[in-house]
Amino acid sequence: MKTLLFLLEKEFRQIFRNSSIIRIIFVMPIIQLIVLPIAADYEVKNVNIAVVDHDHSSYSRQLVQKIIGSGYFRLVENTDSYKKALKSVEQNDSDVIIEIPAHFERTLIKENEAKLLLAINAVNGTKGNMGGAYLNSIIKDFNQDVRTDWVTFPRMNPMPLLDIVPRFWYNTRMNYQLFMVPGILVILVTMVGSFLTALNIVKEKEAGTIEQINVTPIKKHHFILGKLIPFWVLGLIVTAIGLTVSRVVFGIVPVGSLLVIFGFTAIFLLAVLGLGLLMSNFSDTQQQAMFFAFFMIMVFVLMGGLYTSIDGMPNWAKIMTKFNPVAYFIDVMRMVVIKGSGLYEIRTHIFAILSFAIVFNGLAIWTYKKQV
Repeated sequence: MKTLLFLLEKEFRQIFRNSSIIRIIFVMPIIQLIVLPIAADYEVKNVNIAVVDHDHSSYSRQLVQKIIGSGYFRLVENTDSYKKALKSVEQNDSDVIIEIPAHFERTLIKENEAKLLLAINAVNGTKGNMGGAYLNSIIKDFNQDVRTDWVTFPRMNPMPLLDIVPRFWYNTRMNYQLFMVPGILVILVTMVGSFLTALNIVKEKEAGTIEQINVTPIKKHHFILGKLIPFWVLGLIVTAIGLTVSRVVFGIVPVGSLLVIFGFTAIFLLAVLGLGLLMSNFSDTQQQAMFFAFFMIMVFVLMGGLYTSIDGMPNWAKIMTKFNPVAYFIDVMRMVVIKGSGLYEIRTHIFAILSFAIVFNGLAIWTYKKQV
């Protein structure tokens, strides 16, 4: 026990002596947690639209006002020439063109239908797809308003009318930041756990101090615990800082228990710390460790369900996410923070992360022994 305490004292002194590590642990998570949820917003707003109105009727003006009043579109050009509007798209001034043909109102009243032309700039596929979907929804709503105005309701036999009022559970206001902040916090904890652990051990390799440790009578498990425990504690501190920032800045208060969050975080850190130790065993320099860590973080982020839904991925990608510990943690954080899930609801996630922790740490210890 004394040996482990001496090692822990040495590790904490070494960590807090390095000012760059202090900035990474305490300053970086605060800045990223404030900036990223605001910037990483997939809700498309302020789509630039060019209107080509050949009709200039009351219905065409109502349609344009309904589109602009939705809050999703910004009118940048109102012209009577489709070529001029298309030129604005080519110059990236407009994202969408809506062309209202001549006699639009008269045709709609006389023939019960009329055609519109929608031209969407799909260079930015996400913006073009979402902008087109919003515009189609607004036009359908406008069409329903027109039909409602035409309907005459008999006094004795009124036409039944269905009024659909959606009810959103958990995230009642559809706050995108409430969805993003827990996931970004997971990535920050993962970086502290895996990235810094790998760099810390490889730094000792470069300095030659690890060879001195290897020839001492320190047992392997003492050395492993001495390397893992400090960053395990720091990972929990980063989690506490992240939850504090999310509450102060974004007003996000977890619906579930904080004990569940910190309990699962503690298990998750065991897994990623083992992964960091495993990466350090195959790295001789800090540059190699950084490349390893960068590769793993990219896979974790892009295939962890942070920005894109796992349900929308192809089947082979869904299978790969089963071997991604970050995907489980992101899911758990959102379940506990947004839904208020407890230990019973996340029991399969706990089992999966425990399995990762056993495998990663087991491989790390085994491969480290092979090097001695």
